[in-house]
Amino acid sequence: MKRATLLFGTMVTIFLLAGGATATVTEVSVYCDDNYPPYSYEVDGQARGVYTAILNTAFSRMEGYRVTIVPIPWKRGLHYIKSGEGFAIFPPYYRPETRPYMWPYSDPILREELVVFCRQDVLTAAPRKKWPDDFFGLTLGQNAGFLTGGEAFDEAVKKGDITIDEAMSNRINILKLGIRRVDCYINARLSIAWELNRLKKEGLYDEGGKHDVLKEALVISSEWGYLGFTRMDFGRFYFKEDFIAKFNTVIHAMHASGELQSIIDRVIASPE
Repeated sequence: MKRATLLFGTMVTIFLLAGGATATVTEVSVYCDDNYPPYSYEVDGQARGVYTAILNTAFSRMEGYRVTIVPIPWKRGLHYIKSGEGFAIFPPYYRPETRPYMWPYSDPILREELVVFCRQDVLTAAPRKKWPDDFFGLTLGQNAGFLTGGEAFDEAVKKGDITIDEAMSNRINILKLGIRRVDCYINARLSIAWELNRLKKEGLYDEGGKHDVLKEALVISSEWGYLGFTRMDFGRFYFKEDFIAKFNTVIHAMHASGELQSIIDRVIASPE
């Protein structure tokens, strides 16, 4: 078997000749956020997380491509997309107005939901179905700098109807919730579930024993995550349309079969 390679930026086209047949494999690098657990993060130089597991599966089924996922600081990754040096990055939200250099987006991959988790006794004491009114009088845990509760929530905090208790991490907030230092905690559902499973795995959270049972109260908001592509390559990534079409086809099939949700459940249940 003879092999010839053509190096072109982050892509390499490999021509494989065997038995008179020719197959072309294009090697592609895709960036991901290296510090967004459990969705996308880095461990010992390797990409990990929910999106990574989903996309690795999808990429493995795309005929004609060999894709490497490269974890990188988010702002640097966006710079590469803006300059046209990078081909694609995940997981951006849909922001065509503020990121005109990123286009197109893939079909939606994963819906990230911002939720409120509370101690079980807080939820049994009164209905907690209307946000933020049903949480007046409570103390809510929140990660420092995490400002996504919405305008009505911000106004309630300003008026003193809701008290905010900030901590530096997901882990600290969950532990504070478990020992009754706060009544509820705001964060992404998967982030809470992933960190709670990590704490249990490490023997640091005894749910129903030393620590309270935690339950989801309601969903505050949600946004889809995508694979976003550079529009600044000016034809450099000549295979982009074909790549996107094949990727969307695979992602659609994974959604339809339930496989995508199975991958999410597996990653969250077995945190690294």
